[in-house]
Amino acid sequence: MNTQLSQATKNPVAIITGAGQGMGKSVAHTLAQQGLQIAVNDIHFDAANATVAELHASNFNAIAVAGDVTNKTDVQNMMQQTIDYFGAIHILINNAGILYPSKVIDISEEEWDRVIDVNLKGTFLCSQAVLPAMQQNSWGRIVNFSSTAGKNISTVGGAHYTAAKAGILGFTRHLAKEVAQHNITVNSVCPGLIDTDMVRNTIDPGHQKAYANSFPISRLGKPEEVADLVAFLCSDKAAYITGASLDINGGDLMI
Repeated sequence: MNTQLSQATKNPVAIITGAGQGMGKSVAHTLAQQGLQIAVNDIHFDAANATVAELHASNFNAIAVAGDVTNKTDVQNMMQQTIDYFGAIHILINNAGILYPSKVIDISEEEWDRVIDVNLKGTFLCSQAVLPAMQQNSWGRIVNFSSTAGKNISTVGGAHYTAAKAGILGFTRHLAKEVAQHNITVNSVCPGLIDTDMVRNTIDPGHQKAYANSFPISRLGKPEEVADLVAFLCSDKAAYITGASLDINGGDLMI
């Protein structure tokens, strides 16, 4: 996918949360291939460094910025590290997320808070922290990771995951309206069941196959397909799209 980024930005810089594995890692590789400089965030520094090593092996410019997206100080530090190294931040991909398959009756208050914090509060904190840099540039792209769970219910996660992903959709719309005057767009992607480590570690192969067979396009999605959609939303081709939620789920929500 050949995605032209804004001519208003020279050497565009993207920070991607939770990019030590899964969809976040795929987004890092795809955006790097589009010519972006990449800041790889993950709560696990080894995972972030591993992604950066892969990017460096392909001669892409990237750094690791470890930090917990639920911690405001960590978030501010990782944004500042990115600006100190690259000189700017143009694009934020709020990918970091966790889920547990707990039933409501079994969810502890601590587990509820953790899922809401990583998925929803993290999206808020990172977006808030990056806005001054984007407003200074008079250009920016924020892409939030919601899910089919945000529009229906979660296939894998519990009610806390569903609630967090629905909250991201509302936050996306509201922020998009606030910052449009600064030439900043804010959108969400809503993946269905994607073939990632998190899915493989949560659903056994038999159930994965059963879910896949129930979709109109009867397979799991690929992280690279989600990454291509994210890259489109970061490009000038998507300059008139904001406050939107784009589905990528093999037709799951049609059922």
